[in-house]
Amino acid sequence: MLGWAVTFLVIALIAAALGFSGIAGTSAGIAQVLFVIFLILFVVAMIARAMRGNPPL
Repeated sequence: MLGWAVTFLVIALIAAALGFSGIAGTSAGIAQVLFVIFLILFVVAMIARAMRGNPPL
């Protein structure tokens, strides 16, 4: 999921550099949503791992 977020961020940066503001804004928004989802899933996974008795990374 983090890879997709980075991909959309790169697309947004390239589109912004070429002047496609609509595509850049949409791609940046998608990247932001994917990054937030990644962070939430990461925290949930770390809590679940700690609850099982395994220490966090």
